[in-house]
Amino acid sequence: QVQLAESGGGLVQPGGSLTLSCVASGFTSDYYGIGWFRQVSGREREEVACLRWSDGTVFYSNPSVKGRFVIAKDNVNDTVYLRMSSLKSEDTAVYYCALKTFWFSRDYEYWGQGTQVTVSS
Repeated sequence: QVQLAESGGGLVQPGGSLTLSCVASGFTSDYYGIGWFRQVSGREREEVACLRWSDGTVFYSNPSVKGRFVIAKDNVNDTVYLRMSSLKSEDTAVYYCALKTFWFSRDYEYWGQGTQVTVSS
């Protein structure tokens, strides 16, 4: 059974940094994708970035995070990180990680429970 567990959310001041972690378990193939999404209450969930586990290929879906967010993986710990810096109030959201079993698919089949990120002074 595939399970995703996020951690690392919290309260941070504008301009600060935060690193989110997503530990994936229960999936044996390497050719899958892990994505980070975020959702503000009342708005649609939006994709932030995604990573292909087999070779670390990354794609940043949201132009507003380019240069500020970095998605990366740790092979040893089966973890995908989202390193966020120069945070802004508009980055405040619940952040989710998700897994799609086929890299070229648009659909993510498995989701974590989400972790709250609040950027505020």
